[in-house]
Amino acid sequence: MLQARPSLHGARGGAQGTGRSLVVTRAVSAPAKPTPKLTGEARSHETDVVVIGSGIGGLCCAGLLAKYGYKVTVCESHYIAGGAAHAWERDGYHFESGPSLYSGMAGRGKEANPLGHVLQALGVELDLIRYNTWNVVVPEGTFLTRIGNDNFVDVLTQIRGPEAVAEWARLQEVMRPLAKAATMIPPAAFRYDPGALVTAIGRYLPSLLESGANAAKLSGPFAGVLDGANIRDPFIRNWLDLLSFLLSGLPANGTVAAEVAFMFNEWYRPDCFLEFPVGGSQAMVQGLVGGMEKYGGRLMLSSHVERILLDDKGKASGVSLRGGGTIKARKAVISNASVWDTLKLVPTDRLPEQWRRERADTPACPSFMHLHIGFDAKGLDPDLELHHIVVNRWEGGVDQPQNVVLISIPSVKDPSMAPAGKHCLHAYLPATEPYEIWKGLDRRSPEYAKLKEERSQVLWAGVEKIIPDIRKRAELFSVGTPLTHERFLRRHRGSYGPAIQAGKALFPGPTTPIPGLYMTGDSTFPGIGLPAVAASGTIAANTLAPIWDHWKLLDEIGL
Repeated sequence: MLQARPSLHGARGGAQGTGRSLVVTRAVSAPAKPTPKLTGEARSHETDVVVIGSGIGGLCCAGLLAKYGYKVTVCESHYIAGGAAHAWERDGYHFESGPSLYSGMAGRGKEANPLGHVLQALGVELDLIRYNTWNVVVPEGTFLTRIGNDNFVDVLTQIRGPEAVAEWARLQEVMRPLAKAATMIPPAAFRYDPGALVTAIGRYLPSLLESGANAAKLSGPFAGVLDGANIRDPFIRNWLDLLSFLLSGLPANGTVAAEVAFMFNEWYRPDCFLEFPVGGSQAMVQGLVGGMEKYGGRLMLSSHVERILLDDKGKASGVSLRGGGTIKARKAVISNASVWDTLKLVPTDRLPEQWRRERADTPACPSFMHLHIGFDAKGLDPDLELHHIVVNRWEGGVDQPQNVVLISIPSVKDPSMAPAGKHCLHAYLPATEPYEIWKGLDRRSPEYAKLKEERSQVLWAGVEKIIPDIRKRAELFSVGTPLTHERFLRRHRGSYGPAIQAGKALFPGPTTPIPGLYMTGDSTFPGIGLPAVAASGTIAANTLAPIWDHWKLLDEIGL
């Protein structure tokens, strides 16, 4: 039950945070209602839209469609909602499967996190703990970095010197207009039909005219921006490769410049901060589910979709469930599954061959290794950081296997996530674990257990750089592998998502050649990352909504 979004992928910031102090934004998130436990044909019903999967993209899409007035049913295969963002509890420890570093969820306006826009539209506010520091362990040394430009300049001064500081200042100047261009049209304004001429182009035409020249630079790889700014310092290039990789699963030469520009706009400006929702990622999921249900939407857990149904005219007309039951969809079926897993749900002979082949051949990112630990916190530094990044080596690239380790200890900010005097920890290799070495292994075999032991040692070693005696402190732990991803998240080869390189290809939109069948999530535009999948769900919902209702929603949330 492990996966998914490396912790930096939720990054986009807000404002007002200084030092190591915490500010809690108090609000009440709508709790998810218990889902009636129906089985077999008792689950059959008719609705307007069926959404396959309760990942962040699927829930954002379903919630907005419900707000737009559609009857929506979300079918989730797992018994826990959230997809790659789901969490679970064991012996009082709360463990998260994916995202752990967030910002901009309480933001307002065009620069806010797309997830924040959805929460705002649904009337959901989360309890958010604000902070602005994280720990970095790289070959050059260990340093505590603070979100914002000044602190990173201090780091560069210490480890690289004045020439590197000058390069960074030059890059900041180059990125400033690009960051402005990246926020000129909020993702909530997009839709995948001619209505975008009204809701996106027409509504924001002055911004487009002002930033047009810079906007053209955003669709290429970020490495091109670095080259154009003559950034040569090896540490800066390595650092930005790392941030690009954590944002998209690809280094700077494969990450679209727009995504990094968003990050620069929030992380390297004065008075920015990070946010952690009280209750962790499951609080976000519960907020989205509660917001959807408030508008009449329905979530069905343990409801695995076996087939997308097509009518005599070839239109998507509903889904059939494993164990019995059919849900008819009057308007649309929207898949929050990956592109590869979605293809498995539609009869091959009903798909255009070229489109099917192109989608099946979409390059895939590698998978993950995870380590979850519940441990005794007695005697540890009370200022232990929530986030730690360990880079074992720059040589060979940040995307090489068994290199970068991300560590999250959420209970240092939210003590309710672990028993008193204890901490919960999640360490993982972000999209660098090859599926091939695991393929075909029996999860109950000695060979599988041995490989888990071997391939998790780099995670233990990474944690030991933060907590040297962690193995003695550990009271329980579990290891997740690509097969864990594949099994619990229904992810093709346990993949992180499509490895679509900027400048070489584009993420497709939500539409498909099958009338009434749409897609959302990290296989669609804008791509990988928590803000991106929230945006994808928004775009899919908008595409089905009347233009005037879409326009009124933008007015309502102040865009």
